[in-house]
Amino acid sequence: MALDDDIALLARQPLLGLMERDALRLVAFAAESRILRAGDILFRIGEPSDGGVLVISGTIALTSREDGQPAEEVAGAGALIGEMALFTSVARQATAIAREPTQVMRLSRSVMRRVLAESPASAQAVATAISDRLRGFVDELTAVQHALTAIDAVR
Repeated sequence: MALDDDIALLARQPLLGLMERDALRLVAFAAESRILRAGDILFRIGEPSDGGVLVISGTIALTSREDGQPAEEVAGAGALIGEMALFTSVARQATAIAREPTQVMRLSRSVMRRVLAESPASAQAVATAISDRLRGFVDELTAVQHALTAIDAVR
């Protein structure tokens, strides 16, 4: 795949699309492309993350179960798995298994940190978007808390 194609794929991601084109170019240049066969495990639940994974083609099954049950989620072309792992160290929340031949682009957290350090406008745009998401999440939790309190009051 050409570098411009990789940049375009990254720019389609809601959070990454906020970054300046030159910053995305650096991320794309440093990304590692990998081809998985059906059944290949990309990572396992509980493993420390080192960044995110963009699905270029194919599908990845994500499951937190070890009992052979169907996957809880399937990520197809264009999906970014582990978005928050681009910015902070977190344990993997699921095991990721290729369901068919699949091409992925591995995006390193260390590269993302360097790129954002060199691109203050991109860093500010990403920080603002994450902050907005967190505020929205807190608002949703507050609404749930109020609803539960109302239910308890009726009892």
